[in-house]
Amino acid sequence: MGIENVLSVLDISSSGLSAERIRMNVIANNIANANATETPEGGPYRREQVEFSSIFNNTLKNDNIKGAERLGGVKVQRITKSNEPFNKVYNPGHPKADAKGFVDMPNVSVMMEMVDLVTATRSYEANLAVINSTKDMSNRALSIIGK
Repeated sequence: MGIENVLSVLDISSSGLSAERIRMNVIANNIANANATETPEGGPYRREQVEFSSIFNNTLKNDNIKGAERLGGVKVQRITKSNEPFNKVYNPGHPKADAKGFVDMPNVSVMMEMVDLVTATRSYEANLAVINSTKDMSNRALSIIGK
């Protein structure tokens, strides 16, 4: 494995770490606002979602395919607000209740957010494992060269 390949692996994994960290922060924000019936924009909190996109590295060409780009990692393309309808909860004593006693609650499912958090955590851990493995392989290679 050449030095360019080692650096490429580290770049890809570090971009994954960064993207998953942002995803985990957005999920934590969704959970924290799962009961927020009023926001500065007005109305209940809307669930946020992270959209990823691939990064292609134009400087490292694939030796097997002329003109092909190599994958350079992942980045957060944008964070969007969900268009799913709000949850309606019957709570006639709530200050935000309508005439029939229903309150518009955020479109956040804490259970689904927890599932997303587990998958984001596992993706983060997988990228960290790749970095650690790459580091270990590089150290072993250097110890062989040094002998």
